[in-house]
Amino acid sequence: MIGNDWDVVLDSVWKSEGFHKFMNVVKNEYNTYTCYPKYENIFNALKQTSYKDTKIVILGQDPYHGEGEAHGLSFSVQKGVKLPPSLQNIFKELYDDLGIQNGESGDLTSWAKEGVLLLNSVLTVRKDTPASHKDLGWQLLTDHIIKLLNLKQTPVVFILWGNYAREKKKYITNQKHLIIESAHPSPFSARYGFFGSKPFSKANNFLKSNNIKEVNFKL
Repeated sequence: MIGNDWDVVLDSVWKSEGFHKFMNVVKNEYNTYTCYPKYENIFNALKQTSYKDTKIVILGQDPYHGEGEAHGLSFSVQKGVKLPPSLQNIFKELYDDLGIQNGESGDLTSWAKEGVLLLNSVLTVRKDTPASHKDLGWQLLTDHIIKLLNLKQTPVVFILWGNYAREKKKYITNQKHLIIESAHPSPFSARYGFFGSKPFSKANNFLKSNNIKEVNFKL
């Protein structure tokens, strides 16, 4: 289904009757409404970043709801799409933190390939209707994924931006891991603790201290 070790790690989920019933609900949404990301990209975050290779988790809420934006990676947009304000602020903090200049493209696939799991808590959304799938049931799966990552014996950095993401901290109990939390990068809250929080250098310093190759955040 995914094409890497998530097939094994989540085997009991993929094979469960409950998951198949849930995916039928999702398929009905896609058949009835215009939904994002494309159906084949719903699990793109897992496809791009295996369980074994996950070094950093950046948790988002739900996909962008504009046409052509979302492609299954939190905060990322497809090439050629105008950068959303939150992503502009992420790139601004990245530059202030590490001196890395990104901005022409908002496609974060290269981060995913570096070991950054760009996971949304809710994996789908109706067009032009933010949070429209928040009660569909995705959190049962994505909370389970966070709990499984918490079980890893290899240290992982969990980056939690905003109150919604910070609520997931209760699932991260393994002392081997690092939690980095701050305000959300949206224009409404970035100045209240996101700017100046230096999440990228903190994450890489932690990885380096645990003899794990640092992430190259240059797109």
